[in-house]
Amino acid sequence: MTKPDIPEMDAMIALAARFEAAVKADPALEGAELGEMLRHVPGKRAICRGTVQGRECIWRVFHSPQDGVAGREWVELQRVHAGMRDDDHTVNAPLYHAPEFGLVAVEFIAGTPLMALVWQSPLEEREALIIPAARWLRRYTESSESWWPAKPEGWLKRAERAAAKQPFSKLHRLERPILAELARLLPRIEGLDWRTAICHGDFHPNNLIVDGARMTGIDNGGSARMPIYKDMARFLMHMGRRGLIPSGSRVLGVDGAMIEAFSETFAMTEAERRLILPFMLGIEALIRVEHADMTRSRVRRAHAMYEALLEDLRKI
Repeated sequence: MTKPDIPEMDAMIALAARFEAAVKADPALEGAELGEMLRHVPGKRAICRGTVQGRECIWRVFHSPQDGVAGREWVELQRVHAGMRDDDHTVNAPLYHAPEFGLVAVEFIAGTPLMALVWQSPLEEREALIIPAARWLRRYTESSESWWPAKPEGWLKRAERAAAKQPFSKLHRLERPILAELARLLPRIEGLDWRTAICHGDFHPNNLIVDGARMTGIDNGGSARMPIYKDMARFLMHMGRRGLIPSGSRVLGVDGAMIEAFSETFAMTEAERRLILPFMLGIEALIRVEHADMTRSRVRRAHAMYEALLEDLRKI
């Protein structure tokens, strides 16, 4: 039997006590409940099911209310929701915020996570299911997009630091030549402009919930300004390292049809499509280091993705 993680249990007890204090302090929280914990990021926050003002919600309970993170997320949630609530590309609505207690509640969204939906669908239907994600991301970023001088060197250094922590020698042997290819591309990107925006920050298919034609983004609010290609690379690599290629066409280790969907939806320039996005795909591949307890099948799929990525990077 796994021993309880005492520090984590203590943290959750403290968060529950803080939630109860908030309920007592604010009449608007009468009847509110903090339910099942869905995810815990030690030292940062817990994500829980619950209710607020008679509605099902997701609670984001922050460990350190005084650091202002909850307030910044609340502002960003409101900004994005104002522009993404009137069609089939939406975000969940912000419902409640108590800055002094580090609490944020957002609407609970019923439906199926996009990746789960794709996996359970027939092969011939998968590409059509995944393509609308490009339009969702475009809606999210378009109000804050702007062009800035490209700064790829910092991203490459981040990838180098992450690659040094790779626990699987089979993958580490491929990461070194991938880093070499990214270093080769770097001078061709420096001097260019690239597009930045306030991005999602963790844009992967399980953070999109599908209900019929409606696609709702969740886990928003922790956004920051960065190159728009980072969110695309996160989405593509999340699928690629799991061997999910909905169109059946693998390019740069990931789904080729989805690369085209992002390229067309964002009206990418030739430099963005042929140089900057491939560079960022390589960066994303390396900064998501596999955990030491990863299954052999996951490592095998990641290895196949690395090989395909490296082969195509060498052609650029």
